[in-house]
Parts: sequence; structure tokens; C-alpha cells
Amino acid sequence: MAAKKSAGIEIGIYTLADIGTDPHTGKTITAKERIKEIIQAAKLADEAGLDVFGVGEHHRLDYASSSPAVILAAIAQVTEQIGLTSTTSVLSTLDPVRLFEDFATLDLISDGRAEILAGRGAFIESFPLFGYGTNDYDELFEEHMELLLQLTQNDTVTWSGKFRSPLRNAEIAPRPVQEKLPIWIGVGGTPESAVRAGRFGVGMALAILGGNPKRFKPLVDLYCQAGIDAGYEPETLKVGVTGHAYIAKTTQQAKEEFYPYYSNYWEYVNRQRGMGTRMSRDDFEQMASPDTALFVGSPQQIVEKILQQHELFGHQRFLAQLDIGGQPFKNVAEGIELLATEIAPIVRRETSK
Repeated sequence: MAAKKSAGIEIGIYTLADIGTDPHTGKTITAKERIKEIIQAAKLADEAGLDVFGVGEHHRLDYASSSPAVILAAIAQVTEQIGLTSTTSVLSTLDPVRLFEDFATLDLISDGRAEILAGRGAFIESFPLFGYGTNDYDELFEEHMELLLQLTQNDTVTWSGKFRSPLRNAEIAPRPVQEKLPIWIGVGGTPESAVRAGRFGVGMALAILGGNPKRFKPLVDLYCQAGIDAGYEPETLKVGVTGHAYIAKTTQQAKEEFYPYYSNYWEYVNRQRGMGTRMSRDDFEQMASPDTALFVGSPQQIVEKILQQHELFGHQRFLAQLDIGGQPFKNVAEGIELLATEIAPIVRRETSK
């Protein structure tokens, strides 16, 4: 059964599978426990009627997912309807043929629910790991994306490029259930990335982690214009918004509960990047204010933020990252339930008008 399509925008969740120490208990779960929690979260999201579940890719000991396709294949076996996507696949350092074949296989296992969200990655550890140079950061992504799109369109491919051996009538197997495997590009904030997504005619997933969402409107405009200039119909150009979220019965409760985990999350992410900054409560309050892109609050507050952004972007998909900072699984499960039962119905209704 292919992923169902709801009226209005698609709503889902994603994880990067970070392994953080719970700031309240000092306990750090194992990679095995983290993956089991992710599979359970996807099962809950599917049963609750959410549309999409995403799994990220990192090659570090403090993350549990270096192979999204494998985890998503396990998820496919315990779910029935929910769409399954990478968030993101680090395309610069992946062999596009291997990536396509993995997700085509996932598509067969899941009965037509697979997608690829390709990005350049927030970290660079995969470059030396797989024998690539960071000097080729952009050129690698461009070349690999061109090849990936050819693989989605043709059973046999003849191709040559700079960074891998050429293909001569290569058979690309298996073919997916879907006529064409959906491809998106993840965009963090650079105009060049937005234009690239439009030029390739693929979906653009915006990572909006904070600040005023209005600053991302020019990227959506650039994306749409680049797609139209490249000859694509406007209705085929899809925009997604992804962001951090925490949902509780009241906004005050959400902020009280989430601050220790969010501060903890940014402390270890900044440490991974060689920075020692810690988020103050005042900084957090500012980040979580009503006119910002951080989705922390009551269901009503989250609905308002999603709909405000929909007025700006007219996007087709919203994905929330709920499980960061070393939170216990119970918090994540409660967030999934609130997203599915109290937020999604209103957002779908309002965005289908």
C-alpha cells in the first residue's frame, strides 16, 4: 500500500538519531536502544495517522543512524501507510547508484512509500571516511545529484563524470514500485542551494531551526523561479519545512519541560563543532517566542506557527524533529500523539481550503 495522501499539507516527524545524555538522570542510552525507540516512534506515528517519517544520516559515535535505508526498511515492516524518507542522505559522499538501489529496495519492501531527501550534510566526517575531499564539496553534490536523477528515470544508464567511474549501459536494479522515486534536496539557508533544487525540479526541504521564518521567503521565491525557468510546471515544485518541536498541553509547560533538553542538545552539537557555547534561559525564551520558527508550545501555538508559515511559503509538507537532547521516549510519544490528534486535523483542514 502506497503512502496515503491527506487533504491539506503532509505532516510528519523526523529524527537524526542523536544519542544525548538525559540532563535530569545523567543516563545515556545505547545505539541499540536508540534505534529501537526510533522504530517504535515510527510505529506510533503511523498508527496515529501522520504522513511521513524521516531518518537522518551521520557517521559519528554520538549518532545511531549511519544507514537510513536499513532503519527505514525495519520501520517498513511495522508500519502500513506512512511515507518513509531519509532526512538527509549525505549525497556528496554517497555513491548515487548504491543510494538509489537501497531506496528502490526500500520502496519494494514498503510497497511504494520510499523517498530520498538529499543534502550536503551538517558535518564533514563522511568525506575522509569515504575518500572524498571537502574542496569538492559543491561539485560532488552537483555531479551526484545529476546521476541520481538519471537513475530514477532509466533502467539502464550510460554516464560519465569526474568523481566516479563511468557507466556504460549499466542495469540499475531493482526498479521501485513507484514510477519515479521522489527526490528532495535539503536546504539550510543558502540561495545557491534553493536555486539548485529548482533547477533540478526536485522538492526543496527547508531546515528552519530558529529566528523569524520570513527570512526564508526569498529562498522559496528563488526555488520556484529557478524551477519555472528550467521548464518545470509550478505545481510540481514542492516545498517542505522541517524544524525542532516540543508540544505540551500549555505553552508554559512545553517551555519548562523542553528547555533543559534543548539547552543540552545545543551544548553537545556546538561541542561537536568545536564551540563551547551554552544556551541561557533568556536565549531560549527568545527562540521560542510566537513570531519565531521554533515549534515549542501548546497545540494551538504550534498550529498558529505552522499556518503562519504556510501563508508565507505555501508549502506542501511539515516535519517536526521531536526527539532531541536526550529526552525519555515517553516525551516523544506524547508529542507524536498531540501532533497527530490536536494539530494535524486543524492544519490539514485549514490548508486544504
